[in-house]
Amino acid sequence: MSTKIKCPNCQHEFPIEAALTDELKNVIEKEKDGLRKQMQDYKKNKDEEIAQLKKAAELETSRANEQWQQKLNTEKQLLQKQLEEQLRKSISNDFESRMGTLQKANEENEEKLKLARQKEADFLRKEQEFKTREAELEITVQKKLHTEREKLTEELRRIENEKTALKESEYQLKLKELETQLEQQKKLAAEMQRKAEQGSMQLQGESQELALEEMLAAAFPFDLVEEVGKGVRGADSIQTVRNNLGIACGKIIWESKRAENFGGDWIEKLKADMRSQGADVAVLVTRRYPKDMERFGEKEGVWICNFNEAKALASVLRDGIIKVFNASKSQENKGDKMNLLYSYLTSPEFAEQWKAIREGFLSMKISIQKERDAMERLWKAREKQLEKVLLNATHIRGSIDGISGLESVDLNLLGYEEE
Repeated sequence: MSTKIKCPNCQHEFPIEAALTDELKNVIEKEKDGLRKQMQDYKKNKDEEIAQLKKAAELETSRANEQWQQKLNTEKQLLQKQLEEQLRKSISNDFESRMGTLQKANEENEEKLKLARQKEADFLRKEQEFKTREAELEITVQKKLHTEREKLTEELRRIENEKTALKESEYQLKLKELETQLEQQKKLAAEMQRKAEQGSMQLQGESQELALEEMLAAAFPFDLVEEVGKGVRGADSIQTVRNNLGIACGKIIWESKRAENFGGDWIEKLKADMRSQGADVAVLVTRRYPKDMERFGEKEGVWICNFNEAKALASVLRDGIIKVFNASKSQENKGDKMNLLYSYLTSPEFAEQWKAIREGFLSMKISIQKERDAMERLWKAREKQLEKVLLNATHIRGSIDGISGLESVDLNLLGYEEE
């Protein structure tokens, strides 16, 4: 856009270029070219200066990066060495711990093997003692029967020789007495045979207890299987369940029975032993199931099985105890346990369980009282019968002594000398 000027006289406006002379225009153009060149030189110098500053900055940045990278590498190497040292110490400690655990487990296994061998030797010794006692008892019974038979035969012969000298009534009375005596001797022999069989059943029960302990120790080498103390009424063995790290997770209490009939008080006695020993599960190994059971299962809080099912049942119960232990460990220090306990104690589930416990307790108490009353009546009746038998045996002995005039006839039923 051209600049216009105005004439002060005529007020005419015209471009300023029209008022300039050619010489002045040339001067102005030269000055403009000089200024343009100066500006270009200044810009060029500034661009070169900026390029140098940029190059210096890049060089300084590169040098700083190299120093930082070198410092970072040094710290990284130092940190790596520290981590390697910590890892080496951790691995060493873990290795020593595992070696100690394995060494302890090895020692326990050796001790278990030693105990198993000792139990096997005791089992064989008891089995041999049982066979010896059984043979001796059989011989004793046979000798006793033979002796009594000879005595009765001799007595009958003597009576037969004197029969002609006795009256018919006396002979019949004597014969009746001898028949009664013979019947009593048969009862005595039957009682002795019953006692022998009872002793045999007791030894068989002890044999099954040893076999059960050996089976559990062999099937679960991490667990501790030990005999229950003498003060416990029914239980035979305690199995302390351990995981693969040797940590005790719970206990299983075992009782072995070989009786022909299932005892009505076995379950309650074993439950009492379970509470006193702090066991988690109770198992009863028996030859005969209760009337309402055909195979293994749980009854009134006690697992019941036979010897062949014991190993499989032990494996299942053991796995459950370990899982419950692991679950309880994972939930430690989580949640408000008092609130959980309060919720459980006020829940319908707890009320029903406690009601069932109370009803079972009352039912068992009434049943026990009835059994006690019945047994006391039975004992009283048997005492009267026993007194009557002993009195009649004394009368028979007196009659025989009076007839024969001999005191060598042994008709003692108690096994010791009468005063």
